[in-house]
Amino acid sequence: MTGTREDREEQVLERIDRVRARRARVKEEHITMAHGSGGKATQTLIEAVFLDAFRNPALEPLEDSAVVEVGTERLALTTDSYVVSPIFFPGGDIGDLAVNGTVNDLSVSGARPLYLSAGFVLEEGFPVADLRRVTASMARAAATAGVGVVTGDTKVVQRGKADGCYVTTAGVGLLDRPARLGVAHARPGDTVIVSGPIGEHGVTIMLARGELDIEADLISDTAPLNGLVATLLDACPGGVRCMRDATRGGVATILNEIARASGVAVVVDEDAVPVRPAVRGACELLGIDPLYVACEGRMVVVVDGPSAGAALDALRGHPLGGEAEIVGRVRDDPPGLVLLRTTFGGTRIVDMLVGDPLPRIC
Repeated sequence: MTGTREDREEQVLERIDRVRARRARVKEEHITMAHGSGGKATQTLIEAVFLDAFRNPALEPLEDSAVVEVGTERLALTTDSYVVSPIFFPGGDIGDLAVNGTVNDLSVSGARPLYLSAGFVLEEGFPVADLRRVTASMARAAATAGVGVVTGDTKVVQRGKADGCYVTTAGVGLLDRPARLGVAHARPGDTVIVSGPIGEHGVTIMLARGELDIEADLISDTAPLNGLVATLLDACPGGVRCMRDATRGGVATILNEIARASGVAVVVDEDAVPVRPAVRGACELLGIDPLYVACEGRMVVVVDGPSAGAALDALRGHPLGGEAEIVGRVRDDPPGLVLLRTTFGGTRIVDMLVGDPLPRIC
């Protein structure tokens, strides 16, 4: 019986490898909401359309920020668009979300964020008072992160052609540390850490829409991570393999990106993953796994084994990392997969997000 079970498992893994080896191809004739989820459909769209069109050495790693060299300096460059609905939500709004999201993409690349741009698409009829509220929020977030919003653009579209206000931010940061980080750098024996409780932003946005008769005392975790990242890198020079902020697609999607890019297995202990009771309860009612729910102030960190203790202590010593936890380990087999050791003692594969259970969350 043992041999039969092992044979079945081997056949499943071989089928997974064959599917993943195929060239990315968008099967749909039209864009769907799933293409913006951060999961499988998003990855396919990026690889089959955008990477295929724009392929170059800076883009090809598909990190949160591109690394470019200007003279003797190494810079990180990133851009993102924000279409969250509702625009204002408990714990934040589209303005501080845009600033924090861009600051975080630069920070997890190891860069020191310096400057941002901000582009606004405004719908005819959008209240000026709301626009002032958004820009004031952006200014506060930028001041907190120590960056400047130094250029921008504004467009206005006809009533009904947008949803009030969309914001696009781009950022540039200085890579002034020798560490070279990336999802392809994980190695067997490494430790996986999450900087705090997951899923708060995504669940907060869903409940703020008022479409569900669920009450929970939750606020978004949106926050700039540059201070937390600097603390970690100072405490573990040379020990950090990679960092990712767990936004669209959640922690599960980030772990899959690490496993695939590095050709390793990531084994996660379900009981070790920090999830607040309110988030867990809401997810159970919605039929959603918290591992796939977006955060906006949490990051996934992979460090080498000897650095695990120092990394955890450094994170917990910072206000944004006080509830950090070691959630898993990196193994060599089965390569490219994320495995979850469940509360009930079993093991299951955790794949990338399929579909879009919580649209318009950032």
